Amino acid sequence: MGAPFTHRMRRAWRHWLSNGGAARRAFPATTLSAIAQAITAGEQTHRGEVRLIVEAAMPSDAIWLDQSNRQRALALFAEHGVWDTEDNCGVLVYINLAERKVDIVADRAITRKIDASTWQKVCSTMTEGFARGDFHASTLAAIEHINELLRQHFPATGARANELPDRPIVL
Repeated sequence: MGAPFTHRMRRAWRHWLSNGGAARRAFPATTLSAIAQAITAGEQTHRGEVRLIVEAAMPSDAIWLDQSNRQRALALFAEHGVWDTEDNCGVLVYINLAERKVDIVADRAITRKIDASTWQKVCSTMTEGFARGDFHASTLAAIEHINELLRQHFPATGARANELPDRPIVL
C-alpha cells in the first residue's frame, strides 16, 4: 500500500522546491568535469562502465506513485542502458538531491562479486559529505572507491571501447 497522503504531499513539496538551480549549485560545471575525468581515468584500469546521474527532483508521477529512490535508480539504469555492456559490468550512481539520497545499481556480473553492504558504504561516503554541503570531494571519493572495487574484481585486460559516456547526467 502507498504512503499516506500527507507523506506524499510533503515529499512532493520537497521535490517541487528542488530545481535545476539546486543541481547547478551542488554540481557546478567544474565538479561535473572532475567527475567525468575520474570516471575516464578509472575506466582505463578496469573493465567496468560507470555512469553518474544527478536528479534535482524526481518526476511528479514517480512521487505520486510513491516510487522509492531505489526504484527510480533501477528505472534510470534501464533507461540509460547501463545494463547493456559487453561484460555486464555497468554501475549506475544515482543521486536524488531533493531527498539527499544515493543509490548504486550494479550489473549482474558485478553483483556476483561485490555485495550490497559494500555499495552502501560507498553511498554513505556521499550522503555524509552531502550533509556537510561537500558534494565535490565526497562524490570524487565515492568514484575513486568504485574504481578501486572494479580494479580489484574486474581489472583491465587491454584496450577496449568506452561503452557509456563518462560525463555525468543532470536531470
